[in-house]
Amino acid sequence: ALELVNTMVRSKVQLDTVALNAAISACEKGGEWEKALQLFNVIALSNIESSTVTWNASISACAKVGNWQNALQLFNMMSQEIMELDTVHFNAAISALGERGDEWERAMELLRMMMQREVVMDTITCSSLISACEKGHEWDRAFQLFKLMAQSEVEPTAIAFSAAIDA
Repeated sequence: ALELVNTMVRSKVQLDTVALNAAISACEKGGEWEKALQLFNVIALSNIESSTVTWNASISACAKVGNWQNALQLFNMMSQEIMELDTVHFNAAISALGERGDEWERAMELLRMMMQREVVMDTITCSSLISACEKGHEWDRAFQLFKLMAQSEVEPTAIAFSAAIDA
C-alpha cells in the first residue's frame, strides 16, 4: 500500500482521502502503526481532508500493537477537530485502551464522556469495556457493565459473556 502511494507521488497523481485512507487501513491490518501515522501526517500537513476512516484506522493501527498512548492522543486530537464524536470514534479509543488491563480506568472515563455527550453505546463499546475490566481484574465493574448492557438494551455477544465470566 505504501509503495502504491509512493508511486502515485512519483507519477504526480494527486493524493486524496480515499487513497490515503486505504493505505492507512492496510497499515492497520499489517500492524504497521508507525507507517499509518506517517500517512496520517501526510493528510494532516496537506490540504487533504481527513475523514472518520482516517482517524479510526490510525487509532486502530496504534491500538492493535498496544500503543494506547498514541491512540489516545489521536482520539484527543480528533475530539478537538470533530464537533460531534459518534459511537465508532469512541469505540476505536476504548478498544485501544482495552488492550491493556491497566488502562481500564481511562476506558471507563471515555464511557462517562460518551454518556455526557449522549453518544449511544453499542455491543462493541460494552464488550471492549468489559474486556478491559477483565484484563484489569476488575470483575465487579465488568459485571456492572454487563448489567448496563441489559438495561440499555444492548445485545451481549459471546465476547462480552466470556470477558464477564473471566473477570
